[in-house]
Amino acid sequence: MLAFSKTFERYEALVSEVDKIFVAVQEAYKDCVRCKIHCWDCCYAVFDLTLIESVYMNHHFNKSLTRRERRKVLRRAEKADRKFYQIKRKLQKMHLKEGKPSEDVLLQLARERVQCPFLNDEKLCDLYARRPITCRVYGIPTSIGGTPHICGESGFQEGTAYPTVNVDNMNDRLIELSKDLLQEMGANRSKMHMSLVPVSAALMTTYDEKYFLA
Repeated sequence: MLAFSKTFERYEALVSEVDKIFVAVQEAYKDCVRCKIHCWDCCYAVFDLTLIESVYMNHHFNKSLTRRERRKVLRRAEKADRKFYQIKRKLQKMHLKEGKPSEDVLLQLARERVQCPFLNDEKLCDLYARRPITCRVYGIPTSIGGTPHICGESGFQEGTAYPTVNVDNMNDRLIELSKDLLQEMGANRSKMHMSLVPVSAALMTTYDEKYFLA
């Protein structure tokens, strides 16, 4: 098992920072933030993980869950990965063959729904304490590429100004941490720090020396 202690600590500091932002917005807009146990709307959102998040989640997935629990999650991951492949093919067709603008492709992506492999039969997250940052800001207003986004289950209203998490800035920081992770590993693979994968792929990948240093 590889050790990523230094970069993991910095990533966890960023997670703590994000959690504080969520709590601050939640306290300021108690009627609008409606996140609660067994609310799983965010567990069907389609998004990718940066390298640091992928490696961190994979590490704790293998460390925290039993073999039986991991097998269940991986079965769901295989199903989700097939669905992701179908979605990506459809979006590529929209953009490359049908000439749809990027805005339409992103809008379609936002409509897609895939069950997260960690969402269990009780509609709870099997790795909640180690969930990605995207999951942690879901439920409060965000901004992606200058476009505001709100959770459909929340009480936030479109067209109204709220404190907003800039997802682009957050992703920039995650990419920098991904670069630091590679440096900590002694890896020098061009643009590897820019890699993005869905949760399902992150779980099915073996992040060992061969992966980083080959």
